[in-house]
Amino acid sequence: MNIPDYITSVLNILYSHGFEGYLVGGCVRDALMGKTAHDFDLTTDATPEEMLEVFKDHRIIETGLKHGTVTVVSGGENVEITTYRIDGAYLDNRRPSDVTFTRNLREDLSRRDFTVNALAYSTQSGLVDCFDGLSDLKAGVIRCVGNPDTRFGEDGLRIMRALRFSAVLGFDIDHSTAKSIISNKLLLRNISSERIFAELKKLVCGQKAASVISEYSEVFFSLFESVAHNKEMFCKNATTLSLVPNDHCARLAALLWGFDDSSVTSFMHSLKSDNHTHNTVRTLCSYYPQKLSYDKYFIRRLMSEIDDELIRALADINSVHHADFDRRMFLEQYSAQKALNPCVKLSQLAVTGSDIISFGVPKGPKVGEIMQKILYAVIDDECANTFDDIKKYCMIIYNS
Repeated sequence: MNIPDYITSVLNILYSHGFEGYLVGGCVRDALMGKTAHDFDLTTDATPEEMLEVFKDHRIIETGLKHGTVTVVSGGENVEITTYRIDGAYLDNRRPSDVTFTRNLREDLSRRDFTVNALAYSTQSGLVDCFDGLSDLKAGVIRCVGNPDTRFGEDGLRIMRALRFSAVLGFDIDHSTAKSIISNKLLLRNISSERIFAELKKLVCGQKAASVISEYSEVFFSLFESVAHNKEMFCKNATTLSLVPNDHCARLAALLWGFDDSSVTSFMHSLKSDNHTHNTVRTLCSYYPQKLSYDKYFIRRLMSEIDDELIRALADINSVHHADFDRRMFLEQYSAQKALNPCVKLSQLAVTGSDIISFGVPKGPKVGEIMQKILYAVIDDECANTFDDIKKYCMIIYNS
């Protein structure tokens, strides 16, 4: 396992003081799959107070002490180290009411979500696999540690995490875990929208997103009532995801393609997504059911409305939903227009709002309206993008 020096340094300090130290979770899983690990989570039998003493010569961030986490700055990097712990009762399906520290690694691993995430690795003693996570990893299976109902009851978000891991890793979900996902799906209603959105945007970009969404559609319909009125269309849209760019905005739009604006808006509001994602998805969906045209004026108007990334996403979505749409031809025409660098934005016009006012148009909304009409006239080659030509055109439309 390729471990950065700043992580090895922290582990060695723990070992030199007689404590255990393990890498745990996703970094171990990814390394065993031959992937490059990025986030390194460490766990130890040292209590928070003992860690404060062990790393007293390092800069320490104490924000997670209550839950047993100490952040040590090593080699300029923040390294989170958490004491082995046993979680108390989960009263809200989200977080334990209390935690108890333990010196037993197995007890700590037993509280984790899935077997493939309950693997630990020490540079001293090697891999620790208490729950056959390595076998599940080799078989490509997502299985809960212990009783699935218990694991999901502790944190309902684990339902979305199971679906996300299945979609992203391309793994199947163990039968008992899958059965529990369906029976416990309503637990997701206790989870914050932000946490669900964080999982969903990764899920839709997964290699197996289509089959996961289709197979567990009940979970999505119980969570997103805004699309439950047309289950057939939602599931059909899911089958197109692999044909759309691997971008969460484009894929969410593809998933919601054909739903009216109120449904799309409701879906995005329920996720409490960031403004960029919300607006991008709504913008893309607003082009349904229009088929993209190869006409240069249509393409220029499209360029004035949305950016390059969205145009290409629309081309991909159109190619899925319109059998007679030639994606290659459209993108060739689009590239040809883009190379000409035509005036397609208000900022590219040879006049400003102040110029329009100087032509005699009074200040106010009318200035913006006329600027937009001028832009479309320039796009459609009805007016040249020069000061004099625009002035003449402005006076014609203002006085008409």
